[in-house]
Amino acid sequence: MQQDEITGVIRKVTWIGLIVNIALAAIKFTTGIYGKSQAMVADAVHSLSDSTTDIAILIGASYWSQPPDEEHPYGHQRIETVVTIFIGLLLTTVAVGIGWDAVSSLHHKNPDPPTKIALFGAIISIISKEILYRWTAKEGKRVKSMALVANAWHHRSDALSSIPALLAVGGSLLFPNWTFLDLIGAIVVSIFILQTAIKITFPRVKELIDVSAPDDVREKILSIAENTDNVLEAHRLRSRYLGSQFQIDVHVVVDSQITVQAGHDIAETVTERILTLCEEVVDVVVHIEPEDAILKK
Repeated sequence: MQQDEITGVIRKVTWIGLIVNIALAAIKFTTGIYGKSQAMVADAVHSLSDSTTDIAILIGASYWSQPPDEEHPYGHQRIETVVTIFIGLLLTTVAVGIGWDAVSSLHHKNPDPPTKIALFGAIISIISKEILYRWTAKEGKRVKSMALVANAWHHRSDALSSIPALLAVGGSLLFPNWTFLDLIGAIVVSIFILQTAIKITFPRVKELIDVSAPDDVREKILSIAENTDNVLEAHRLRSRYLGSQFQIDVHVVVDSQITVQAGHDIAETVTERILTLCEEVVDVVVHIEPEDAILKK
């Protein structure tokens, strides 16, 4: 799939998500305020944070999809990593804010228990956000966009956070004197959001500090190189993330008696095979080493 097509998919999915999130936030704010449910209002704030990340992806996609240039010879994929980290940090801020507000409110008795209208906002949120999560995650994996997959998990966290909100409101309706249940629901919502934030952020931070590819990917690359015609050995593999894919360089050992042209052809063949057979790799540098030089070490 061409980069323009990938960017088009990202924008389409994100625009639809943005529209859904704004609509849901309005519904949950309305049902939370009129239904006197702090858990539902907290859930509405979560939906608004979803809208912010949608906007971040729409803006970021315009930059990370650009081809390499003189100032960015390896492309702009790291922008996607930064946007993904932004999503995670924003989720963390939302989680801490909601949790702190709910804990603070536990010291004050709320004389007004939630009403039935608050239930509808939670039910609508659970159904619509789960559908949005499944579609966004599917499209994100198809186009290999970690930002889109991260945003899908943001949708899933919104759906999951609506479940304790639903239970808290329902419990408060069944037991009107237990108004603290609504606040407990808000705290549980914040924990769900924080868990999602950690899951999104930490892998992307590793990318910024140039962590290597997983062992299975590295073993696959070495196997592809070593099974190329006229390659005697492959070693000294180095790798780092470029967006959701990897840039690698690898040394291959060849017969010391071949010509420079033959060595060049082998390097080109190894590069082509790795790019073709290993979808995780986006850029390859192959170093040719003569067998005699290896034996002398």
